[in-house]
Amino acid sequence: MFKRIREDIKTVFREDPAARSTLEVLLCYPGLHAILVHRVSHWFWNKELNTLARVLSHWGRFFTGVEIHPGAKIGRRFFIDHGMGVVIGETAEIGNDVLVYQGVVLGGVSHEKVKRHPTIGNKVVIGAGAILLGPIDVGAGARVGAGSVVVSDVPDGATVVGVPGRVVLPKATKKVSGVELDHNKLPDPVIEVLHRLEKRIEELETKCREKCES
Repeated sequence: MFKRIREDIKTVFREDPAARSTLEVLLCYPGLHAILVHRVSHWFWNKELNTLARVLSHWGRFFTGVEIHPGAKIGRRFFIDHGMGVVIGETAEIGNDVLVYQGVVLGGVSHEKVKRHPTIGNKVVIGAGAILLGPIDVGAGARVGAGSVVVSDVPDGATVVGVPGRVVLPKATKKVSGVELDHNKLPDPVIEVLHRLEKRIEELETKCREKCES
């Protein structure tokens, strides 16, 4: 347990250049607090002390603004940046070296007691306000753009943006701190379509002028 806590603290320094000291990280990072609370509540959950696990998780939500169900499975070096508004459901599964930003929701779409939340692969980045719904798989190394709504599987290394989420880049390229970080530079598929339409209209107008002049 203590080895995992030290690893989570090191992850904060790896992913956030604003982190300056271990004391600051321990006192001022609600994302880290939420993860540490979850590590304990998940242990109780696995011991079938479900009510105690839920109570601990609830208090973690109260103090951090991050809601993680104690049944969720979270891998190593998971980092929640800023944290407020993050919701992770009971059957969600998250791999290693995953980075999420504030407002991310890993939600379910079923009332059945089955696998109903997303499975996130290793080294995935999920931008602020993104919503991932249902028992979908997000492949290793994928990036989900801020504000996207993802309801279908995402291939390994792909970039998905928009509402609903669409794959716009089959493979991510640049890596920072072990994960794909530049979610602020993702393309906007709607704007790209509008640019193509604008270009096509200009071509048609040019052809019309040429015909009129001839």
